[in-house]
Amino acid sequence: MEQTDQKTAVIIGAGPAGLTAALELLRHTDIKPVVIEATDRNGGISATINYKGNRIDIGGHRFFSKSDRVMDWWMDILPVDEKAFRDNPEVQISYQNSHRTISANHSGHANRSEDEVLLVRNRTSRIYYGGKFYDYPVSLSMQTILNLGFWRMTKIGFSYIRARLMPIRNEDNLEQFFINRFGRELYATFFRDYTEKVWGVPCTEITAEWGAQRIKGLSITKAITHALKQVFSSTKSINQKQTETSLIEYFLYPKFGPGQMWDCVARDILELGGEIHYQYRVDEIDLDKNGVSSVSCVNPESNDRYAIPADYCFSTMPIRQLVKSINPPVPDEVRTVSDGLVYRDFITVGLLVNKLKVQPRAGEKSKLIADNWIYIQEPHVKLGRLQIFNNWSPTMVADPDKVWIGLEFFCNEGDEFWSQSDEDILAQGIDEVHAINIVDRAEVVDSVVIKMPKAYPAYFGTYSQLPVVRNHLDKLPNLFLVGRNGMHKYNNQDHSMLAAITAVENIVNGVTDKQNIWNINTEDEYHESK
Repeated sequence: MEQTDQKTAVIIGAGPAGLTAALELLRHTDIKPVVIEATDRNGGISATINYKGNRIDIGGHRFFSKSDRVMDWWMDILPVDEKAFRDNPEVQISYQNSHRTISANHSGHANRSEDEVLLVRNRTSRIYYGGKFYDYPVSLSMQTILNLGFWRMTKIGFSYIRARLMPIRNEDNLEQFFINRFGRELYATFFRDYTEKVWGVPCTEITAEWGAQRIKGLSITKAITHALKQVFSSTKSINQKQTETSLIEYFLYPKFGPGQMWDCVARDILELGGEIHYQYRVDEIDLDKNGVSSVSCVNPESNDRYAIPADYCFSTMPIRQLVKSINPPVPDEVRTVSDGLVYRDFITVGLLVNKLKVQPRAGEKSKLIADNWIYIQEPHVKLGRLQIFNNWSPTMVADPDKVWIGLEFFCNEGDEFWSQSDEDILAQGIDEVHAINIVDRAEVVDSVVIKMPKAYPAYFGTYSQLPVVRNHLDKLPNLFLVGRNGMHKYNNQDHSMLAAITAVENIVNGVTDKQNIWNINTEDEYHESK
C-alpha cells in the first residue's frame, strides 16, 4: 500500500457509503482515499451475487430517492437505458412543484458500455396471506374486500376509526406505532407476524423509531387518497416526490443488479487514483490527540498486515466492531453500550425453477406474475419475503425460460437456522414454498444459499443508549460514521450516500459539527421505504 505526503482518508468498507465517500473525495479534494474491504466484492449489502449467471440482489434495492442529488449522482455513474425512450424521447421526472425532463443523452458516464445502464422498472409488491394475494401497501380494493370478507373488513374499519379517534399517547414501541396508523385489527392481520419474523422479537420490544424510519407516514387515509389520484392520473414519474415512498410505482435499476452500480464506482475510484484493498479486515484503529492517526488491517488468508496513516477515517463497519478496534480503549460506559447493540442477520435461498404455481392476475399478458417482492405473511412458515429476480431485470436470470427467485429468511448469526448446513436450509426453503403453493417442489432446477451477517441494525438491545457511543466518537474530529452499520441506523443506500456526501462537504467547508450527518433520514424529505 503506497504511502505519500498526500493526505489520506482511510475508508472502512466498500459499500454505498464508503465508495461514495471515496469518489466524492477524489472529485472535490486533494485527499487520497484508501478503501479497506473485508470481502472480495463491492456494494456491501447492495452487492450482486452471481451464481452460474443468475444474479441475486441481496435484500432488493430500488434505485429511487427523494434527493435530487442522489438521483443525479446515480445517473452520472450509469446512463438511463435508451430503450426507456423508445415510445417517448423524453421521460418526465416530477418534483413537488417542478418537473425535470430526462432525455437519452441527459446524463451518464461517457466510458460506459451498452450494458452499463439504468433500466426504468415497474414496482409491484404484494402480501401473501391465507393463500391469497393482497396489494402492498394494503389498499381497500375490491379484491382486498373479497379476500378478507365482510366481517373482517368491518372489524378493520371500526378498529381504524377507533385508532384515529383515540390514538395511543406517547408511542413507545412499534406495536403502538402500527396501531395508531392502521388500527389494531389491520396491524394484527398484516403487520405483526411479518415484523416479528424480521426482528425475532415482539413488536412491543422494538422502539417506535423503526416505524418512523421505514413506514414514513404511510396510513390508510394516504393509501386511499393515492388510489383515487391514480384513477385520474397517467403520469409516470421516477422521482415522484409527492408520493409516499411505500407507494412508488417506478424506479431505476442497474441492468445487472445493484452491484453493477458499485462496481462502476469502484472502477472510477481506481482510475482517479484511489486505492481499494479487498479481503482485508480492520482490526485496530489508533488514536492520538488529533483523533484517528492510523488504521491497521490484516488479510486473514495471507496474514499480511498493514498500518495506514490516516488524516481522516470514514467508518461503515458495525459500531460494535469499531469500538472494539479503537486503541487506546474507549471508556467502559461506551464499550458497554456498543457491546449491547444488536444486529439481525439474513439468508437468501436462490431457487431456479421451471415455473411458479401462482398465476398472473387477470388481464396480464405475461406468463409470470409481475411482483418484485412478495411479503409472506403466513405465520406457519419461517420464510419472510420472496423476490422474483426476473422482474427486477430480465438479465438477472441466465435462461429467460426459467424463473429465478430469492427466498429471504431473517435470523441471528449462530442461531439454529443459521447454523444448519446449506443442504438443510435449502430443503426447508423448498418445503416452505411448496407448502404455501408458490412453487411445486418438482419444478426446482438449481439452488444456492447466501448468508449476509449484520444486515439490519436493530432498534432494541442498548439502542436507546446509542447517543453515549455517538457523542464519544463524534468528539474525534477526523472520524466520520456513515452507512447503515456505521451509524447503526436503518438507512437505505440513498441515505447512506447522503451521509457520506455530507461528511465530505464538512471536510471541504471546515465544518466540525457532525449533526448534519446524523440528520439524514430524519427529515421527511429523505424518507424512503423498501
